[in-house]
Amino acid sequence: MRILSIMTLFVLSTISSFAQNNTIAAGETLTFSASYNMSGLLTELAQVKMETSEVKTSKSTLLKLKCTATTYSKWDSFFKIRDLYESYVSPKTLTPFLYNRDINEGGYEKFMKYKFNHKTRTVSSIKRKKRSDGTTWEEKKSVKIGASTRDLVTTLYHIRNLDIHKASIGDSQNFTVLFDNQETVVKIKYLSKETINTALGRKECYKLAISLNNSNVLKGNNDNLLWLTADDNKVPVLAKFKIAVGSGELKLKSATGLKF
Repeated sequence: MRILSIMTLFVLSTISSFAQNNTIAAGETLTFSASYNMSGLLTELAQVKMETSEVKTSKSTLLKLKCTATTYSKWDSFFKIRDLYESYVSPKTLTPFLYNRDINEGGYEKFMKYKFNHKTRTVSSIKRKKRSDGTTWEEKKSVKIGASTRDLVTTLYHIRNLDIHKASIGDSQNFTVLFDNQETVVKIKYLSKETINTALGRKECYKLAISLNNSNVLKGNNDNLLWLTADDNKVPVLAKFKIAVGSGELKLKSATGLKF
């Protein structure tokens, strides 16, 4: 079981929407600690970092959304992880054009690339994996997607542009994320506002429950939770998850370059 990958998927698999980008700017860096419950103790295993930057091409200027997960060096001999997720999007709408996922988890290596064509509602996908004998297997295919389907990285950043302050307690909505060439439906439920201690100080936050339709990856009822600051930045400051083999959390350690 690739525990940290599930942790990353949990945090990245949140809300997607067509919305103007009024929150995310280039130059933002969010750093998290990733912990897992080992023998009853919540133990920090890795760092998860989210960064934004401006990328200029011959035709346009894009916003690069980059997420990395790296085990701390003392855990590398136990289970070394070096994961990269990145998406290139429109700075105005966060519509994705290109997505890369390059993971190395305990020697398991996998690469995914998506090129989005929103006019035809298709994604050109490349999947590449390393076999046990060291050779590489590759698959190319075209995947049909829905009008609002997004990749994992873009999805997380979209949540921060939603008007959550207009939602009522108990409201829920489904969203679609493309992961491993499969569309996954994610249900988000707004539970409450809650004030908690964070790396940014004591903050009032939106508390959301997350579940995956037709999947048993996440366990429990309202046991998989995400807290976003209830301000214009909507910074993800804490996430807690429960899976078949245990539980864990991601906690914000630092935030720089916020727009507001």
